[in-house]
Amino acid sequence: MNLPNTLTLVRMFLVPLLVVVLLTEFEGRRVFGVSRELVAAAIFGLASLTDWLDGYLARRRRQVTWFGQMLDPIADKLLTSAAFISLVQLGLAPAWMVALIIGREFAITGLRSYAHTRGIAMPASPLGKIKMASQVTAILLLILGWGPLPWLAPIGHVALWVVMVAAVVSAVDYYRRFQRLVNARVTDLNIARARNEANTTGSSYPNSKKVS
Repeated sequence: MNLPNTLTLVRMFLVPLLVVVLLTEFEGRRVFGVSRELVAAAIFGLASLTDWLDGYLARRRRQVTWFGQMLDPIADKLLTSAAFISLVQLGLAPAWMVALIIGREFAITGLRSYAHTRGIAMPASPLGKIKMASQVTAILLLILGWGPLPWLAPIGHVALWVVMVAAVVSAVDYYRRFQRLVNARVTDLNIARARNEANTTGSSYPNSKKVS
C-alpha cells in the first residue's frame, strides 16, 4: 500500500456515504445544518478529486503499481455508477441514458480485463478521460440543480448528453484499439513460433552436407 492506492480506497469508501446522503430523507433536507445537495456535491467532488490526485502522485512518486492500475478504474466506475443510479432514483436523470452509460463501463472493463489476461496493456485513452470529466461535471450540475441552484439543472442535462456521446465514441475507440492490439499480439506470437520451429529444425541437422 502507498499513498496513491490509499486515495483510491478512500474514493471507494466514499461511495456508500454519497448514496446515503442522496437517498436518505433528512429532516428539512439538511445534514448537520447544511443542505443535503451541497453535502452530496462536496462528497462527490472530494471523491472525484482523489481520482486526479492518486494518478498524479503515482506518476510523480513513481509508485505506479499493478494493484493501483487495476483498482483505480474499478473505483471510478463504482463512484459514477452509484451517483448515476441515485440520480435515476431521484428522477433527475433518464434511466435509459444511465443504463447506456453504465453498460458501456462494464463492456470496456470486460475488454480491458480480457486484454490483461493476454498480456496486453490498454491504458486510458484521451476520449476516455474526456468522458470521465464530462461525467463528473454532469453529476455535480444535476446534484446542485436539484436544490440550491435550480438553474444548473438544464445545463446538467446538456452535460449528460455530452457524457452519452463521449461514452459511445470512446467505446468504439476502445474496441478498435482492442482489436488492433490483439491482432498485433497474435501476429507476434505466430512470428515467434515460426522462428522457433525454424531454429529447431535447423539445429536438428547441424553438420548436414550434400553428398554426391
